[in-house]
Amino acid sequence: MNKIRPLAVLAAGVVVSAGLAACGGGDDGGSGSGPGYNSAIDKIVNTSDKKGGTLRLADSDDFDSPDPGNTYYAWSQNFARLYGRGLTTFKPAAGKDSLQVVPDLATGLGTPSDGGKTWTYKLRTGVQYDDGTTVTSKDVKYAVERSNFSDELQLGPKYFKQYLIDNPTPYKGPYKDKSPEGLKSIETPDDNTIVFKLKQAFSEFDYLVGMSQTIPVPQAKDTGLKYESAIVSSGPYKVDSYQRGKVMTLSRNTHWRQDTDPIRKALPDKIELQLKQNADDIDNRLLSGALDMDVTGVGVQAGTQAKVLNADQKPYVDNPYQGFLRFMSLNVNVKPLDNVHCRTAVQYATDKVAAQSAYGGPLAGGDVATTVLPPSVDGYRKFDLYPQKYQSAGGVDQATLDKAKQELAACGKPQGFTTKISARSDRPKEVAMAQAIQQGLAKVGIKVDIVQFPAGDYFNKYVGAPKYVHDHGIGMMLMAWAADWPTGYGFLSQITDGRAIKPSGGNNLAELNEKSINDAFDAAISNTDKAARTKAYGDIDEAIMKQAVEVPLIYAKALLYRPKNVTNAGITLGYGGMYDYLNMGVTK
Repeated sequence: MNKIRPLAVLAAGVVVSAGLAACGGGDDGGSGSGPGYNSAIDKIVNTSDKKGGTLRLADSDDFDSPDPGNTYYAWSQNFARLYGRGLTTFKPAAGKDSLQVVPDLATGLGTPSDGGKTWTYKLRTGVQYDDGTTVTSKDVKYAVERSNFSDELQLGPKYFKQYLIDNPTPYKGPYKDKSPEGLKSIETPDDNTIVFKLKQAFSEFDYLVGMSQTIPVPQAKDTGLKYESAIVSSGPYKVDSYQRGKVMTLSRNTHWRQDTDPIRKALPDKIELQLKQNADDIDNRLLSGALDMDVTGVGVQAGTQAKVLNADQKPYVDNPYQGFLRFMSLNVNVKPLDNVHCRTAVQYATDKVAAQSAYGGPLAGGDVATTVLPPSVDGYRKFDLYPQKYQSAGGVDQATLDKAKQELAACGKPQGFTTKISARSDRPKEVAMAQAIQQGLAKVGIKVDIVQFPAGDYFNKYVGAPKYVHDHGIGMMLMAWAADWPTGYGFLSQITDGRAIKPSGGNNLAELNEKSINDAFDAAISNTDKAARTKAYGDIDEAIMKQAVEVPLIYAKALLYRPKNVTNAGITLGYGGMYDYLNMGVTK
C-alpha cells in the first residue's frame, strides 16, 4: 500500500485543494487551526510543537511485518517512518503537498546520469542508530539487497530486483551470497554516497527510493525473518518490543538528533500500538478518548458512522477521497475464470452499487468505479468497457444481466459456475461487500462461497500465495490498493505486471502476465517525457480492463475520526488518504 509526487487529486469532480506544507505552528497543545469537518483534508489541524505523552494506536489485526524491508501495507510504511528513515519520503503535509517527494536520509533528491540509468544519492552525516553507531551507505545497500534478493523476505515489492543490473552470476541475496561486494550494481564509494545502476532508464526513481526498503539495516544486526522482533532504529523512536498479535511499543531513540532530521518533530515520549483489537471496540475507544487513532486508516465501522456525524463529533471527522481502489481480482489460473468470457460475465453481473452500500455508501465507501486507475493518479482517464444499468428498486437491470448470461454461454457455462471469494476477516465492511457481490452474482447462476482470512496474513499465506489460491479454488479476491507513488506505474505495476507474481506476499492476485502489458510498463517508465508516460498509463489501464481480470468496485472514501487529543493531524495522500503519523502528537 502499504504506499511522492506533486499533482492535484481529482475524484468524482471534487478537487482536493492545495494543502499547507507546514507541520509546525503553535507552541502548545491544541494551538493553531481549530477543528472542523474535513478540515484536515488540505491542512494540518490542531498544530503543536509540544512534546510529551503517549500516542495510543490500535489495529484490528497486525502488520504483514513491521520489518521495513518486508512490508507493503500503506499504513505500515507510514508508521515505519517513526523508527526508520529511507532515502526519500512523502512530505509531511496535507492535501496535494503530501504527494511531493522530499529528501529524508539523503541530503537531496537523486542525481540522474547515463540517461536516467544511474542514480546517485548523498546521505546526511551524523545520523545514528539507537545503539549509537553511525548509519552508512553500505547499510542502505544491504537493506535493498536483503529486501529484494532474498527468498525469505517476500512481503514487499521487488522493483529493485527487476530494474537493477544483476551480477554476471545471478545474485542470490546476502543470506546465500556471502561475498563482501554483494550486488555490484549498487555502489558505495564512501560512507555517505550510494549509486544505483539500472538496466534501463527509470524516470520515477526518486519515488522508488521513498519505499521503506531503503531504510538502512546494519548487516551485523540482521536476523532474517526474526529481524522484525529486533529492529535497529534510524529514526526518532526505537522499538522496545513487538509481540505479534498483541502490542508494539516505541520510545525515544536517544541518539536521534534534530539537526540531522528537518522533517520530524518527535513529539510523543512513547507510542503504543495495540494489535488484534475488535474493529467496533476501536471506534468506541476513539469516541471515549481512550484511544488516539485507528492506525490502518480504513475509517469507522458502519455502526459508528451515524455517531461521528452527530453535531458534537462531526468537527473531528474527515471524509477524504483516499486514492485507493477497492476491487475484486479474478484469478486467470482458477477455472473457469481462465476464460475471458467467464470473467466478462462477472464484470457485468457484479452489483457494484450493492458493494458500495455494503462498504458505507457514497459517503463512507466511495464512488462506483469503472477503471483500475483511480482519479487521483496521473494517467487516469474515464472509460467504462462493461457498462451497467440499474433498476430503480435496486440491483443490476435485466438487460445487463442478459449480457452476463451471453458471456457465460460463450465460456461454456450457460447455467453459471461455482467458485470462492475471499475477504479479510477483521474488516467487517469488506466481508459485507463480499456478501453483496455473492447475492448479485447468484442472479446469473454464479454461486460464490465466501472465505475469510486475517489481514496480517492475507497476502503472505493466502491470496498472495498462488499455490494456496489454486489448491483451494479461490477465483475471486477482494482487496484495496493505493499507489506506491501517484503515477500509473506506481499504481498499476505491482498488481498487473506479470513479473510481480511471487510465491507468497504477492499483489498481482489475478496472476495477469501479458507480455504486451509488461513491455508497455518498461517503455513507459523509461520515457523522460511526462506527458507521454501519462498517456501510456491510460492505455495500459484500458488494456488491463480488456483482459477483464480486475473488477473495479469503488474509488474509496472513508469517514476518519481524529480525537481532540491528537495534534498535527493531516491527511496524507502519499500513504493512501489516512492521517500522517510522522509528526502526530497528543495534548496530554
